[in-house]
Amino acid sequence: MFRFRKAITGLALLALAGAAAAQPAAKITGLGRDATPKEVAAWDIDVRPDFKGLPAGSGTVEQGQEIWEGKCASCHGFFGESGEVFSPIIGGVQPKDLETGHVANLITPGYPGRTTFMKVATISTVWDFVNRAMPWNAPKTLKTNEVYAVLAFMLNIGGIVPDNFTLDEKTIRDVQKRMPNRNGMTTDHALWPGKEFGGAKKPDTSNVACMKDCTPEPKLDSFLPDFARNAHGNLAEQNRLVGAQHGADTTQPEPKTGEKPALPAAPKAPVEAAAPGVDAGKPDAKKAVALMQKNGCLICHGLTNKIVGPAYSDVAKKYAGQVDYLAAKIKSGGASVWGAIPMPPQALSVADAKTIAVWLAAGAGK
Repeated sequence: MFRFRKAITGLALLALAGAAAAQPAAKITGLGRDATPKEVAAWDIDVRPDFKGLPAGSGTVEQGQEIWEGKCASCHGFFGESGEVFSPIIGGVQPKDLETGHVANLITPGYPGRTTFMKVATISTVWDFVNRAMPWNAPKTLKTNEVYAVLAFMLNIGGIVPDNFTLDEKTIRDVQKRMPNRNGMTTDHALWPGKEFGGAKKPDTSNVACMKDCTPEPKLDSFLPDFARNAHGNLAEQNRLVGAQHGADTTQPEPKTGEKPALPAAPKAPVEAAAPGVDAGKPDAKKAVALMQKNGCLICHGLTNKIVGPAYSDVAKKYAGQVDYLAAKIKSGGASVWGAIPMPPQALSVADAKTIAVWLAAGAGK
């Protein structure tokens, strides 16, 4: 009888647990509410390699160029080639790659670097990332047609589609057939579960340790003598400090075997003479902010919040009263002062740089 009562009690508890599982979470916990279908849809915006989730829309190469120059070029360059802030997007792809689906430069010894379109296998990946994360300072602000247009422009300057191409939810499937590295993705690692990604074998368990024919330790046959090490300027200041290509700090001696290289020294900003008629004067916040908007400064710097570079309010605290230094720094750019990401030299006039510097030196007030 005791066993019978125990069995009945167990079944009753299982039934109650099943009923609870079938109820919405909000009713079980008493906290919050269930997300509405509209709220779920706002987050469910990913686009898969089979184009599931891709919204309808279209954009031309010409439309994309206009958007690119206004919202993208300041970080990525006018042709997607810039490596000053982020890794280059365009470059390294050859016409033959469009036929084979394998980018030859990925396995070419000595090729200087890898761009986005050299590596990416599916065009949906690029569409999804631009839609969710760009522009850097205002993600998710591009409309669907603008995403199509920007992507059409990138495909055009990458040599994948012609100048008069219109990208939409139908033609994007044709583009996938021309992606230069479409056959370069492997699923042998099985790190992505599911049949659509190559099966369900255990990930990364087929490696076998090799204990023979090991590569001997390299022997240094030659090196750059100290008197020539910095002959062409500090290489650390001439290369990006993020990504695969780093420059050695040639202002420091060659590190000995086993030593860690010295961190790059902060570059010294050259002091420029003020333009005739330019005076420090009183700070003009309205004019300074307008100049920063015109020259794309606010893409990387927030007035009171850090984006890629420091907030202007923080710069103002650090360099209070240093008008000449700030003006020179705005013009020359530099790296290793606020972090690893360098600021490229700015093309604005000395007078405009001075206006911004005066505003910063006075506290960056409104």
